[in-house]
Amino acid sequence: MHPLPDLTTQHRRLTDLGLRLPGLPPGLAGDLLVVHHRLVQVADLVPLLRRGDRPGFVVEDLTDLAEFDPAPGVQVPDADLYAVHAPERGDEHADRSPDEVDPQIRARGRDLMTAAEGVAWVLQQPEVLERNHCFMTTGSRRPRAAGPGLDARVPALWISNGTGRDGRDRKDAPKLGWCWAGNRHTWLGIASVAGRSTA
Repeated sequence: MHPLPDLTTQHRRLTDLGLRLPGLPPGLAGDLLVVHHRLVQVADLVPLLRRGDRPGFVVEDLTDLAEFDPAPGVQVPDADLYAVHAPERGDEHADRSPDEVDPQIRARGRDLMTAAEGVAWVLQQPEVLERNHCFMTTGSRRPRAAGPGLDARVPALWISNGTGRDGRDRKDAPKLGWCWAGNRHTWLGIASVAGRSTA
């Protein structure tokens, strides 16, 4: 996989896609430019994803995507634009569940990638989504509707097979869906970041 372009180039790509963004913060350093979800909702970014001529989409049964916030302990900067350091797809965590892996990622001194960060990555580097090598973004979780704890769903980015409710016209399109936090998938890693910064 090629290195990401510099942050100035990434900012230009986002504005070329039609996003109205503030200027790049002076001195901002990092590998991946991320738009805070309060400025642009994740669901509004997903259709900008492309794989070939196929636009991205959010699965039909994730209508509450906007209610997924940073997971407990995930510190997202309070800034419209921020940078992520050293994003990793987490291929080594394939066939393991978020419930198993998330504590291990944090024990390594890394943090869980959010859905906004995952979408930002695929916007800048579409090839990060490969058949049988896609990823979960366990840094975004939704509080349980009733009682304490978290909704058991975890957002994930993968490639549609064009089956079921996706529809044949979406075959090979980038897809933001969800998986159960306790389930294992051989084709989904668990993505992480080395850190985040605003300068």
